[in-house]
Amino acid sequence: MEQFFHILTRPDNIPIAGMLLLVLFYYWLGISQAVKNDKYGVNRNIDKVHCWPYLTRIEFLATLLIMVILTVWSITIDAPLEELANPSKTPNPAKAPWYFLGLQEMLVYFDPWIAGVVLPTFIIIGLMAIPYLDLNPKGTGYYSFRQRRAAILIFSFGYLLWVALIIIGTFFRGPGWYFFYPWEEWDVHRIVAITNVDLPYLFGIRSYFWSSVFGGGVVLGYYSLGVFFYLYLKKKHAELMKNLGLLRYVIIAFLFLTMTALPMKMFLRIFFNIKYVWVTPWFNI
Repeated sequence: MEQFFHILTRPDNIPIAGMLLLVLFYYWLGISQAVKNDKYGVNRNIDKVHCWPYLTRIEFLATLLIMVILTVWSITIDAPLEELANPSKTPNPAKAPWYFLGLQEMLVYFDPWIAGVVLPTFIIIGLMAIPYLDLNPKGTGYYSFRQRRAAILIFSFGYLLWVALIIIGTFFRGPGWYFFYPWEEWDVHRIVAITNVDLPYLFGIRSYFWSSVFGGGVVLGYYSLGVFFYLYLKKKHAELMKNLGLLRYVIIAFLFLTMTALPMKMFLRIFFNIKYVWVTPWFNI
């Protein structure tokens, strides 16, 4: 564990570790407040306060406190600057800034055009579409878990998944971008023999054409789960589906299935060394 604590206490990793702890703390705080409101109820006449001056004053004081902390930090602790770029000495591992480590980690499981273009685009589009997809009038202006259970769980799944990718890329990816457990030493000479195979090959399919057909069937079959779930919801919650509409449901189902495909692909790659599920002459997934 000595190597892990050394990585954890590096000057450029201390802010990341602190930020991740704050993320988990405030996530727990929000959920606990939501559960508390569901249990004891919300008095909308008493609990409402004006933004000015109450909220604005608190935000201003918090801003001053953060400025003082950052000023003292910058004076007492030297920035972890390295030497000038040297083309003959490449750092190993070469890591992006922490806010891009999620993308860099996704490159292990997907091709660059998916991990660097398609999935980030879907994330941005999905976040922009939330106000137009969410038709639930309940739980606005106060924390509530019971009234917004589906929205909170779906968003939490995607958000915490992204946080997990940053944690893995920061603290568990060492030289050669190999995965190192906390008790393992970061050996720059480590060589791991990994035999990656495609999913059709694992099922004994050797033909390139039938591999494409098989992989396409798996991907299309996976997304067809949204159709079966639509039929189920239409039968059990007809009024909800009528208010939601077909177009909104298709967008929500597509984005949700795409999001859940990431941990599924991670599982296949880590435990079964499966590189691609769908192999074609034009693209690979």
